[in-house]
Amino acid sequence: MQAEHPPGGRGDLSAVDAQWRAANYLAAGQLYLDDDPLLRRPLRQEDLKPRVVGHWGTVPGLTLVYSHVNRLICERDRDVLFVAGPGHGGPALLAHTFLEGSLSERDTTMPRDEAGVLSLFRAFSTPGGIPSHAAPNVPGSINEGGELGYSLAHAFGAVFDAPEALAVCVVGDGEAETGPMAASWHGTSFLDPVADGAVLPVLHLNGYKIAGPTVLSRMTPEDLHALLRGYGYEPVEVAGDRPEEVHADLAAALDGCVDRIDAVQDSARAGASSDGRIRWPMIVLRTPKGWTGPSVVDGTPVEGTFRAHQVPLAVSRDDPDRLPDLEHWLRSYRPQELFDAAGRPTPEVLRYVPDGDRRMGANPRADAGLVRRDLELPDPRTAAVGASEQGSAGAAPPRFPEHSPTEALGRHLRDVIARNPHDFRLFSPDEADSNRLSAVFETTDRVWRSGAQDPMEPGVRDENLGPHGRVMEVLSEHLCEGWLEGYLLTGRHGLLATYEAFAQVAASMVGQYAKWLESARAVSWRRPPASLNLLLTSHAWRQDHNGFSHQDPGFIDMVMNKKNDLVRVLFPPDANTLLAAADDALTSTGRINVLVAGKHPSPSYLTFDAAREHCTRGVSVWQDESTDQHPDVVLACAGETPTRETVAAARLLAAHAPRVRVRVVNVVDLLRLQDPAQEPRGLDDAQFDAVFTPDSPVIFAFHGYPGAVHRLTYRRSCHPQLHVHGYREEGTTTTPFDMLMLNGMDRYSLALDALDRAGPAARGDGAAAAGEFTRARADAKAYTRRHGVDDPRLTRMPPRS
Repeated sequence: MQAEHPPGGRGDLSAVDAQWRAANYLAAGQLYLDDDPLLRRPLRQEDLKPRVVGHWGTVPGLTLVYSHVNRLICERDRDVLFVAGPGHGGPALLAHTFLEGSLSERDTTMPRDEAGVLSLFRAFSTPGGIPSHAAPNVPGSINEGGELGYSLAHAFGAVFDAPEALAVCVVGDGEAETGPMAASWHGTSFLDPVADGAVLPVLHLNGYKIAGPTVLSRMTPEDLHALLRGYGYEPVEVAGDRPEEVHADLAAALDGCVDRIDAVQDSARAGASSDGRIRWPMIVLRTPKGWTGPSVVDGTPVEGTFRAHQVPLAVSRDDPDRLPDLEHWLRSYRPQELFDAAGRPTPEVLRYVPDGDRRMGANPRADAGLVRRDLELPDPRTAAVGASEQGSAGAAPPRFPEHSPTEALGRHLRDVIARNPHDFRLFSPDEADSNRLSAVFETTDRVWRSGAQDPMEPGVRDENLGPHGRVMEVLSEHLCEGWLEGYLLTGRHGLLATYEAFAQVAASMVGQYAKWLESARAVSWRRPPASLNLLLTSHAWRQDHNGFSHQDPGFIDMVMNKKNDLVRVLFPPDANTLLAAADDALTSTGRINVLVAGKHPSPSYLTFDAAREHCTRGVSVWQDESTDQHPDVVLACAGETPTRETVAAARLLAAHAPRVRVRVVNVVDLLRLQDPAQEPRGLDDAQFDAVFTPDSPVIFAFHGYPGAVHRLTYRRSCHPQLHVHGYREEGTTTTPFDMLMLNGMDRYSLALDALDRAGPAARGDGAAAAGEFTRARADAKAYTRRHGVDDPRLTRMPPRS
């Protein structure tokens, strides 16, 4: 049932109030009721849920804003996304999507009648039911809010390259205290009024978080407005606890804000120049926490205090003393006026419910797969580098040419951007040049909005800056990650490139996003977004100049904890393999791809076609670097630097201990090491043994912490003889080779370990070889102390015997 929408103006705010009361009633009922959902009779003890859990405090503010935005949509026919920042706002969004019918259309167990109301109440915060946050099963949601601070970044990401979209983002005053939110206010400096949509933040100051006051709510309005103006906003204050007055003020504020947004965009799109910084409108909304709920309980204030944060009335089947208080509260919304005899919302409640896709719970942008367009990808071969053809026995030792992997990827991304000018962005914390992705600037700029106080000076102070660029650089991993997530969840594509050590800053965000993807898979109507692609470069093994603080591969371990069918952790050993891995990542959907690659010139082992085949396999024996099909020792590696040192170690062994039979194995897709019971794509036992052998010792040179490889392989037959070299938290400002020696990752350490474990084959010339490797290692260290640089001979690959 859909009501007629009044034409123009602010219409009848009593209808907005009716919708607000209906949503508040449904939200409160989700917390408490298990029967008699519309109070057709006096409330009884057995009508209560077996377990009363949930949060109330933020709900009335969210329902208030949602109701008013619905009125705006109806009167102006706007394309609006609703982003709910407060963490436990799920009941509010569930209530509104039930009223508008978008929930019932997606979940047939919840028809828009009394039976559906009961089904909603029983499902909320129930085992096997609906979570208390705005999880993926809430129509229209792109921000769960379980971990606070990301809503505004998601909102900005959602409107980039969406000129018709408006994201109304409710920011809770608790989440406003988080670091990510503090950075997110800077989004105004990156918003293009020509090609992007707009974000309307609503900072909801209800005064309290779970157990105490909030910082922004205790600031004076003058100080708070000054802070927000500094961020680039023109705040409009709406405050009160009398519904009639707040309705009128909020309606006027919303209309004024949207008028201002339209004026900014219309002027910019007409080509008018701006002689000052654009100030985007926002609303500061001050209403009591838990508004319209119980005011006082047992003589203690609840409404407007932290006590309203969770369930404001402690009542249950086991403790029903406050049952009359609960019934009084629920009946205060006058549900008999809001729902008809069949339990359907009345025409007054639905008067300002939009139609079709204009409903915020049915907005196609909030279901990425509905609007996602596949990228038009260039052939990655056009960015590929030359590599030595693999020689045969007796052929001259190949001299591997050296190339920067990320420089090659930069050329590919340049062409991706050129072919997809409205669907792809590169996000980076001020590091695109540092990470040698500079080729992208041959076709685009960094996004920057210039004003009277900061005119751009190309070639003087500024390079590659412009309002319509495709590269988003801001020195906040939180903000880059949040923008990318919002961009992906509304149907577009992107990649985030960052220093490996500082991916940890956003590790929690990526972990939460993995949970979103996992939950969304269980929601039948959600279509997968493009994959979240992360390039970790400037990695631990070449952070010798920055030192210990920049040496941390721990992000890998966090990602490995997630469902393995959701993630790929890839270690391309050279430039062409990085191109092949990136090409696959950019065509994938619904997963997280972590690519770990170096930016410095390194050996190019594989032609592009060989690299693509290697990526498909995930794990390969490198026959041309191996000396026998029945090895005495397996030298395995994962990562660009470990691969170089492993190949060098194999060549040293071939030259100095030729009786030791060596097999070289390279791992590009780390999680393939798991067995199929844990990772469907993993090698089965027969495949694993065919590569690593069931009984030969394996010396594994790994990019990250050694424990990661042990976790993946502990069930394998060779695990008792698996010896992993990796980053062992030894680092400083030193030379690249000295960094390797500090962690036992250098070629001499690997070769010595192989000799020590190769058994009888190491007898004879093994002792002499060990002595040679030990001396060479000592000489390398002495050289760095004497000259301050590595011995130039160590920058070259030893010849193959």
